[in-house]
Amino acid sequence: MGVMTYMIRASFFTAFALAALPLTGCAVVPDAPIVQGTPKPEGYAVPIDQPVRVGELVLTPKSVVEDSRCPENARCVWAGRLIVRTRIDGAGWRDTADLTLGESYGTHDRVVALVSGIPERQTDSEIAPREYRFVYETR
Repeated sequence: MGVMTYMIRASFFTAFALAALPLTGCAVVPDAPIVQGTPKPEGYAVPIDQPVRVGELVLTPKSVVEDSRCPENARCVWAGRLIVRTRIDGAGWRDTADLTLGESYGTHDRVVALVSGIPERQTDSEIAPREYRFVYETR
């Protein structure tokens, strides 16, 4: 084998190795939820569209479906409820559900709950969607 042939083969191998190098950073972790952005840690109060890790899952509040809670500065016959449309991401699956404050929701052998929604309603003002913060937990 001549020197020229050796140099051509070495150059080809080097070019191939360098071309494949960027692909090494694109490893897929098959058992991890697929979400956009970095999830906040469990117990963190998150705004709409901010993912939060809850056990093995990642939950993302998407919108407030209903906030009929009794205002903090009022007396009510009915306590009302807070319902939040939430995306639930697990290993290889995704679900979207309307979670009601204080109630458990089961999916894919997991049970989660919306345990807090702030701020509390007031009689003299409306809550803008960007002001809400939600806390979830596993049960």
